[in-house]
Order: sequence, then structure tokens, then C-alpha cells
Amino acid sequence: MFLLSEVLKGAGTVGIAGHVHPDGDCVGSCLGLALYIRENYPGIETKVYLEDFSDSFQFLRGAKEVISDCSSEVEHDVFFALDCGDEARLGDAAKYFRSASKTVCIDHHISNLSFAQLNYIEPEASSASELVCNLMEEDKITKEIAEALYMGIIHDTGVFQYSCTSSHTMKIAGMLMDKGIDFSKIVDDTYYSKTYVQNQILGRALLESVMMLDNKIVFTALRQKDLAFYGVTYKDLDGIVQQLRNTKGVEAAIFLYETGPQEYKVSMRSNGAVDVSKIACYFGGGGHVRAAGCTMQGSVYDVVNNLVDHMYKQLKQVEA
Repeated sequence: MFLLSEVLKGAGTVGIAGHVHPDGDCVGSCLGLALYIRENYPGIETKVYLEDFSDSFQFLRGAKEVISDCSSEVEHDVFFALDCGDEARLGDAAKYFRSASKTVCIDHHISNLSFAQLNYIEPEASSASELVCNLMEEDKITKEIAEALYMGIIHDTGVFQYSCTSSHTMKIAGMLMDKGIDFSKIVDDTYYSKTYVQNQILGRALLESVMMLDNKIVFTALRQKDLAFYGVTYKDLDGIVQQLRNTKGVEAAIFLYETGPQEYKVSMRSNGAVDVSKIACYFGGGGHVRAAGCTMQGSVYDVVNNLVDHMYKQLKQVEA
């Protein structure tokens, strides 16, 4: 761990970015850190670079100022990569990371190889938001900062139900609640609430799911024509793979959605017997033991058969 005050000493400009297709933890950690720097280091110009994210996250202070277009040529004194396992996962913002005078990575992915100059990597942590909070002085955390970090934590812990939740996670969550945030509204509005079309696409995905390996693996896939039919984007697909994982008796779940001709974004979840991070890393992705992802080429059947083959080998080792 390090001191933010030391990292920011002498800095005039700071850039912050997270992984492509940002989720709740990515957005929460990035905005939480940006708000903290703006509040406590007003002399530093701070910019956040993220791809478009869920409309339900727009209530966070600073969300409207997030930059999605990385075409401008700027160099930052310090650049933070949050909730991101490798430089490539920064997407278009990676060029700002490469040109920065000082680079910092704060992450909890087990696949992270410490790609920045300064790294704070804790695979056992619940979320990047928890790690960002660890670096902050508690009395300098405002209600708006607490909202962002709390949202990030609940999204990566499944509202504190996943095994990554620790007693330290709960202590941090309690401290953030004490800042006066409307914690129940944050949970309802950003985690549980779904639009009509989000429920439709979830229903379609569940209806077409298939059980494999003696019902130990469940998978489903959505093609671009499916997304177009329902008028949805990747932002509307959150929660599908988790719902699959909840299927009674399964050890792992696979969700694919088509991103281009013969190209699929893969999300995997495990109930413990399968280490999906190893599988994701094998195919050029990364993540956690129970939640990981990657991008793969081929037909749906090629992709699924390759993934299931790795899962089968792991399950056989467990049974042995």
C-alpha cells in the first residue's frame, strides 16, 4: 500500500481509467477516487476516461463529466488504472497510461501482473472500490465519495453475498453508510432494478440456456441479431451470467454475446469447484477464481466446447 499524498505530490494533472465495458465497481472506484482528489487536491486537474456505462450509475457526482472519447492528445503527470488486470483492458485510454509520467494500478484481479510503475494489487479484496477506500483518509470521505465507493462494493460482492466479502469489507461498507448515503436506494436502483427490455433479454437468455456435463455446466449465448431485436446493448446484459450461476446443482455458468463476426465476449461464473480465472487467462482474458471473462473467436459451439473442455478437466481433478 502507498500514500495518495505521496503519489500526487507535485502533480498538476491526473488521469483515471478502468476496464472496457465498465461495471459498477469500475465506475464506482474511478469516480470515488476522482471526487476525492478534486475535493482534497483542488490544484490538480483530474479527468476520468471510461466507455459508456449503465444509466443507473448516472446519479453519481461527476458521472456527467466522464470522458468517453479518447481522441485528444494529452499527457498526465499521474495516471491511475483501476479495476483493470492489464494495460490492454484500458481500451482507448491505454494511450494516456503509456504517456503518463507516473502510472499506478489499483486492482483485485488475481490475473494482474502488476503492469504499472506503482501497484496495489490485492486479489483477496472484494473490489477495487474497497482498495481505493483503503487509501483514503476517513474524515476526508464525503457523502458523494461514499456513494460511489459503496456502489462499487455492492456490485462486486453481489450485495455482500459472494465469498470475496470479508469482515473488512463490511467495516468499510458500514463506515460509508455512516456518511449519510441512501444505501438501500443505491442497492435497489443500481443492482436490482431492471428495465422492461433488460428483463426481456434476460428471459430470452434463460429460455435458451443449455445444461452440459451431467448438468454441472450451464451456458447461453446471444447473437448481435438478438440484441438488435430487443434494442439492447452490452450495458443491458448485467446479471445474466449470475442468474445462470444460481441454477441449482451447477458448478459453473458461461454467458456469451456476439461482438463481431465469429467473435464473442465470454463471462464465466463458478460456485467453487471450477477456477474460471485460469480458463480466462488461457484464452487471453482474466479475472477472479469465481468470476472471469475473455474474448474468443469462432462459432458459439467452438467457443463453448473449448471452455467446457477446460471445465471438465478441472472437475475431473476435483473428483479424483
